Amino acid sequence: MPAELPLRVEMRGVSKRFGNGPTRVDALVDIDLDVRAGEIVGLLGPSGSGKSTLLNVVGCITEPSAGWMQLDGEPVYDNGWLRHDLRRLRLEKIGFIFQSHNLLPFLDSMENVVEAMELLGTPPRIARQRSAALLDYLDVGHRRHAMPGQLSGGEAQRVAIARALANSPRIILADEPTAALDSERAAVVMDLLRRVAVDHAAAVLVVTHDEKIFGDFNRLVSLRDGRIVVPVPGGSEGYNAPFAIMR
Repeated sequence: MPAELPLRVEMRGVSKRFGNGPTRVDALVDIDLDVRAGEIVGLLGPSGSGKSTLLNVVGCITEPSAGWMQLDGEPVYDNGWLRHDLRRLRLEKIGFIFQSHNLLPFLDSMENVVEAMELLGTPPRIARQRSAALLDYLDVGHRRHAMPGQLSGGEAQRVAIARALANSPRIILADEPTAALDSERAAVVMDLLRRVAVDHAAAVLVVTHDEKIFGDFNRLVSLRDGRIVVPVPGGSEGYNAPFAIMR
């Protein structure tokens, strides 16, 4: 990944602990992580390793206990939040994709995407135009008036990706986006995420256990006990994709 591409996620010494005393859990410990525009990074590790906590910290859902974080060039955390309106920050900077598409069942495909824009105050006419364009971009424009219950799993995930892109975020966070899909549909979703990273100059972070998509990432970052570790390719961890040493 060329160093001249802008950094979208910068984290230094980020830690997160839950509880105190003998019940204290160190979910994240001194995390240093950079993710650049156009890069798609996989977050790996066993259950309880800190993957979801890290995704939630980047998503400004979970407040760290210590450290510094900058998103899309804006410092947002320095041993405390630097912005008070975190909901607006999320709407402006971050798109979320989940294992379950989480589409609103009473809205059709276009309305689900429009809803995300209207929450940020986008005028309805512009929101509908952009929604139609995004659904076309993701090859589900012909399903714009379908309700979520009428969509296949792959179609619903495409609509969910369109919704994540609604406000042109520069950071996309995906939590197990292919877990409920077969190999063919999982490959399609990963192709779309790579397109999104490049076409929208976005940083894409994906939590996954799905070994069939490991080769689709620019980098794999492995966590264990809240820390970033760097396993040897083909070693005891059994991963066969390139790993980057975290600076």
